[in-house]
Amino acid sequence: VKVKIPFGNKYLDAIFSVPEKKSTYGVILTHGAGGDMNFPHLLSLAAYLASHGILCLRFTCKGLNVAYRTKAFKTVVEYLKLSDDYKLYGVFLAGRSMGSRAAASLIRQLSQNDDDDDFIRGLICLSYPLHRPKLQSKLRDEDLLFIRCPVLFVSGSADEMCEKQLLEGVASKMKAPKKIHWIDKGNHGMAVKGRTTDDVMEEINAQVFSWLRDNVELEHK
Repeated sequence: VKVKIPFGNKYLDAIFSVPEKKSTYGVILTHGAGGDMNFPHLLSLAAYLASHGILCLRFTCKGLNVAYRTKAFKTVVEYLKLSDDYKLYGVFLAGRSMGSRAAASLIRQLSQNDDDDDFIRGLICLSYPLHRPKLQSKLRDEDLLFIRCPVLFVSGSADEMCEKQLLEGVASKMKAPKKIHWIDKGNHGMAVKGRTTDDVMEEINAQVFSWLRDNVELEHK
């Protein structure tokens, strides 16, 4: 279902992937610095989640400024929260690369402003860009250290923007419940020599879904 979400004097293009049965939880998903919501990894994950009973709303925001992208993400969260068509108990914010930075930034903002009303249940970071290539001394970890909700990282073990030891070090300092799934030999784009894109995506999709299921089940116990 295609929608246009009002954002200032513009609109954000977005698409709902709707499960057959009514969904109680959703995932809001966005792309990295390049591309848009039709990036193959996003298409694949959205289709997988919807076929497993989880509503997915993915959107395009072209800005290359993290603050701008965060603002757009907030607009989409509010849109879904007030939606009459999809009444959800909660959502998980998910993004690829820069999109995951915007999601993390928004979660930190909301928790600091006491706007945290339990609608946002967790964060999914696909290829979180922890540092610029070859600039490991400057870590983009400030938002992650403030987050309290569950966080899943899915990263390539050979990601040039997220050195394995550095992410593990940041994770050990985080106060939030967290899990890291490493795609063996994957780079920042999740490409792995000798494996097809579909094969890698299957691994990512299954990891994301099982983590979501565990976190929703914990809540209902």
